[in-house]
Amino acid sequence: MNFDERLEWLRQKHEALITRKNEPLEGNGIYERYRYPILTGDHAPLEWRYDLNRNTNPYLMERFGIHATFNSGAIKWNGKYILVVRVEGADRKSFFAVAESPDGVDNFRFWDRPVTMPDYGEPATNIYDMRLTAHEDGWIYGVFCVERKDPSAAPGDLSAAVASAGVARTKDFVTWERLPDMVSSAQQRNVVLHPEFVDGKYALYTRPQDGFIDAGRGGGIGWALVDSMEHVVIKEEKIINARHYHTIKEQKNGEGPAPIKTSKGWLHLAHGVRGCASGLRYVLYLYVTSLEDPSRVIAEPGGFFLVPEGDEYIGDVMNVLFSNGWIADDDGTVYIYYASSDTRMHVAVSSVDRLLDYCFNTEPDGYTTTDSVKRLNRLIDKNQE
Repeated sequence: MNFDERLEWLRQKHEALITRKNEPLEGNGIYERYRYPILTGDHAPLEWRYDLNRNTNPYLMERFGIHATFNSGAIKWNGKYILVVRVEGADRKSFFAVAESPDGVDNFRFWDRPVTMPDYGEPATNIYDMRLTAHEDGWIYGVFCVERKDPSAAPGDLSAAVASAGVARTKDFVTWERLPDMVSSAQQRNVVLHPEFVDGKYALYTRPQDGFIDAGRGGGIGWALVDSMEHVVIKEEKIINARHYHTIKEQKNGEGPAPIKTSKGWLHLAHGVRGCASGLRYVLYLYVTSLEDPSRVIAEPGGFFLVPEGDEYIGDVMNVLFSNGWIADDDGTVYIYYASSDTRMHVAVSSVDRLLDYCFNTEPDGYTTTDSVKRLNRLIDKNQE
């Protein structure tokens, strides 16, 4: 294949991937998954991956490898479904890029350029996993993980890291104002901004950890009120959704995207992590908090909501589902954007009514086998009436 033939082949292959029609799959009544991933590394524009000049790249080789697309923030903006995607290059560095779709499930296309995120302080080695919140103060905030090498690591230890929450805001997803990183006494990799003021303050869902990986004494999803997003200082936080022994969130748990406001409460999507023989298993779960007090849980179904299935098990980090983005349309349709195995993006579709029904009418975890069997027998008895 000569240069022109290969370029034409690449363009046709890329366009066919982007325009491929997605297909809903019959589910469990709670949601429908879709057959194909909505974003992969192959969805990245050819101009990002190839030098398209025949003189400087006569073999039309990839010059900048795009390895994965995952853990996307999500928002409805100007009538389009917008994802701020974590894109990982072949060099293992992540950056943010915006992809948009006209309908939420098909034809996701990246914008021409990635996000140029200003640095704050010492440049981060890596930034990733942005949560987007359209706050009532008029700004769209992005809160994300900022990772740097641990300066106190022992000589030769090249894996120890320190995490903090980066904060930025935008009106157009092109120009971002970088604000100071969040100040906390613990490491914070998983922070989400609540969309409304609470008692005149900004409210944050946190996840305090003793270390970069291990939660240590960190008890789960925290709640904190702060005076300003321009200088976020966590002075006090309380755990509102705790870890628990022998559950889907034994090892750690964290808030996903900002919660959705409904007539019955704030609807939350979160991830839970447990250890198993193959490593850490990440699954998704739901809970609801009170409209009057968003820090008070009023419903939490037992067990997981979404887990890896089929090809979703396979990837860079196996056996992982993660979500930090969803969109609720005015008609109640909910688009749940989730990543599988730190490799690719998917969508599942449900509705506010279905998700609330699931949350309020699925019994909570009783934490023992005895209770689980009692719950099962109650369901069987009901079906035999």
